[in-house]
Amino acid sequence: MKSLRQFDLNLLLLLEALLTECHVSRAAERMFLSQSAMSHALNRLRQLLDDPLLVRSGNGLQPTPRAQAILPELRQAIRLIERSLEPQQEFQAATSERSFTIACTDYFEAISLPPLMQQLQQDAPGIRIEIEMISESGNRERLENREIDLIIGLDKQQTVDKQLISQPWQIQPLACLVGSTNTQLKSQLSLTQYCQQNHVLFSDLSGVTSDRIDHWLEQQHLQRMHIARTANYMAGARIVAMTDSIMTLPRQMAELFAEMLPVRLLTPPKDMPEIEMVSLHHPLYDNDPAIRWLLTRLALLRTSQSELADSTA
Repeated sequence: MKSLRQFDLNLLLLLEALLTECHVSRAAERMFLSQSAMSHALNRLRQLLDDPLLVRSGNGLQPTPRAQAILPELRQAIRLIERSLEPQQEFQAATSERSFTIACTDYFEAISLPPLMQQLQQDAPGIRIEIEMISESGNRERLENREIDLIIGLDKQQTVDKQLISQPWQIQPLACLVGSTNTQLKSQLSLTQYCQQNHVLFSDLSGVTSDRIDHWLEQQHLQRMHIARTANYMAGARIVAMTDSIMTLPRQMAELFAEMLPVRLLTPPKDMPEIEMVSLHHPLYDNDPAIRWLLTRLALLRTSQSELADSTA
């Protein structure tokens, strides 16, 4: 017999039909072939397997002992291949015990994670969410090795590995936060007032969030002074609460701190750019039903949060 690499694997389907039907014409009909084509295939199989396979007797064609031994294993092999080629089943979130690891900013952790967990407790109680901080390097390798499933909350302007799939996740208007005891500033800041204040800057891994604002100011030949730079919104908000400084951050985050700390919101200068955040995942798992499900849930959550924010604005 020839090696498997030299064997026409299409003949295996014809062999299974022939051994099942023990009749050339019926096997040909089953495989949508002519009788002559099926007879030709039988002859080729006999040569390749060095066995007559089907022998004429008083009761028609009968399988040889070799053919009888081949048939059950052949059926099993064909079924295994068919299963591997079947469309992926939908992710059964309601019964799944899958654990997802998300690397994120504290914006996602503070604003989006709590309502996400509230939904999961109702609809998918077995699913666990593990949160990690976004690393400065190795994101592609970590996604590829499934150490993390998603990265969420990076500023769109941040440089990311081009091999990763980047999708829009959240667009947020910015707001300014000041301490409640700071009564010198009214609810709307002018550009001049904004630049005169002492700022607490927030920077993600590349400083893009602060750079976005500073670049906007530079275009107008302006700059701002800062007394601190932090990678954590909560730390920045607490500094603001205890000093005469201001911090510029996504509005939903500012509203959350206004409920927790002695701070209040101010409207930033007109035309200040919004912050655009993205999610990242690896193309290897773009069709993974579980990843697609999680991305869909996050998109629905984002939509509901945006509608809520619009209704209370």
